[in-house]
Order: sequence, then structure tokens, then C-alpha cells
Amino acid sequence: MKILVIGGTRFVGRHFVTAAVTRGHKITLFNRGRHTAAPIEGVETIRGDRFSDLAKLAGRRWDVVVDTCGLLPRAVRASAEALRDAVDLYVFVSSQSVYADVSRPGVDESSPTETLTDEQLDKANAIDPATASAVGYGELYGGLKTLCEQTAESVMRGRVLVLRPGLIVGPYDYTDRFTYWVARVARGGEVLAPGRPQRYVQFIDARDLGEWTVRMIERKTVGVYNCNGLPGAVTMGSLLDECKAVSGSDASFTWVDEEFLVEQQVAAWSELPLWLPESVESLKGFMFVSLDKAVEAGLTFRPLKETITDTLTWRTTVAADEAWKAGLDPAKERRLLNEL
Repeated sequence: MKILVIGGTRFVGRHFVTAAVTRGHKITLFNRGRHTAAPIEGVETIRGDRFSDLAKLAGRRWDVVVDTCGLLPRAVRASAEALRDAVDLYVFVSSQSVYADVSRPGVDESSPTETLTDEQLDKANAIDPATASAVGYGELYGGLKTLCEQTAESVMRGRVLVLRPGLIVGPYDYTDRFTYWVARVARGGEVLAPGRPQRYVQFIDARDLGEWTVRMIERKTVGVYNCNGLPGAVTMGSLLDECKAVSGSDASFTWVDEEFLVEQQVAAWSELPLWLPESVESLKGFMFVSLDKAVEAGLTFRPLKETITDTLTWRTTVAADEAWKAGLDPAKERRLLNEL
């Protein structure tokens, strides 16, 4: 198959491209070229901005387009309209953040999604997309992804596959939200661990997501699918124990009460990735999103050990002085441990 990928050089997109090339598909990337990455042999690249250079795609034909970076509805509309007659299938990478209510376990694809007011949408459109990351849109993010999904479907009705991943992990993860734990445990010593070790966490290896997406495309699947790790399969304790086993470090874990962390204004999810206070009622189902539909459609999962091993190996290739995007500063971690 001939596949056009909007984005495709970073993390999720890169793993999808690798999986597609491995299975013999012909890939064309369309992106600005702002993120350096080792080239993948046999992949064509068209340099361009999705807001101003879609004309560069005119006159070409692909079987599928995979939109890995659509965040503003007007951008998705422009690309969908430009490619409506040039592709058979539009794959949109959305997010689990679209759900309006994750207070209970079992949220599935039919659950209500976030909405935005006209004022909120105007606020989002005023942000310069050339400089803003997804994080920069803050509380608007989920609603924007919902509108992007709806926009793609409105333009290419019946020809859209929407993927709603949760936390994506593995090699090339530039967010560090999983990598922090892998590297921190490998460094050894006393490690501050949040909350209860029995607390469940949910995430998906980017390679599992990429490989499954290729298989879905090959079957010309349409519709909406949650894609995350299996709920109730991994605890925070088992994750950290596996990190220790993989690295062979001398790490010891001090499990810290959530009330203390909240009192000390430790930022959940960012300073302590994968931690969300269990006392927050509105998030009680966030780590228990239903994957029944995706599993039935063939989504599979590699061993946790493999994800940790490969993430740790990849991290050694990153410049030592590169700033971490997530995780506790070592000095702050030591201060918190000393105050217990």
C-alpha cells in the first residue's frame, strides 16, 4: 500500500513508519523537517507546513493518510479536504483525553466526549501552532481532539479510522513521562515512589500501537478505537520492580503517602509521571479505559521487560545534558525523602 504520513519523524509516527516499511508498504512523509531524526531507508519526504503547503500534495495518490499531529480542527479540515479524492482512508491519531468523564472504570468508545465553546475554540486558534506543543493548549486539548475527529469524519464520511491512545511509552519518547522511571531506577539509590505499590497504571508501547495500526490499515478498518495497555495488568510496584530487574541497580523504593505529596505541591503526572492522586474522584477511571474493541480487532502487547529494556537502551543515546521533560529534580527528591 502507498501511505502518506503527516508528521512521522517523532516517536509514535516514527514507530508506525518503521512497522509499515517492515511490512512492505511504501511511505511518504509530509512535515516541516523541524525535528531531527535518523532517516528510514526507502522513505520519501515532502517538506511542507500543513497550514500553508498542502498544494505540494496535489496530483498525487495514496491509499491511506495517517495524521499523527492534527490538533486544530481547521488544520484537519484543510488536510482532509485536500486529500479527499487522493486517499481511500483517513487515519486520525486522537487521544484518550477526549473523554468528558473518566470518574469510573470502563470508559469505552461510546462514552461522551469533551466539547468546546466558540470562545474556547477562538482561544485555541489564536495560539501559534508553529511554536505551541500539545501541552500548550492545556485544558482545551481534549475538546480540540474531539472536534478534529468530527471534522475528519464530516469531510470523509465513512472513511475514517480514529485511534484514541492513552499514555504512549517506549524508545524515542520525547515527553519522558515513562522514561523518567526507567532511568531513575537505573541510577539506583533511594527512589521516591508515589502512593500505593498496588495502584494500577495503564500505558501502551508505541511499537505495539504502530504495528497494530498498520494491520488495521491493511484491513481497511474504519471507526473509533481506544488503544492503550490492558487495564488492571500492571501496578506501579510491578513496573518499578521490573525496572530494577532490567537495570540491575541497587534501587530501593520508599512509597510516599499521597497526602504528603499533595501538601508538598508535587505535580502529579509531570514531576511524578504515572501518578494521579487516588483521592481525585474525577480521575478514578483514567487508568481503566476499556480496550475490548481494540483487543477484539487484534491489538497485542509485548512484555513489559522488553519495553523497559529498549527504553533504557535508547535513553543512553540521548545527550547527557539534555533537560528532562518530566520527573522529579534529584535535589527535590532528596529533600522530600529527608522530610518523611
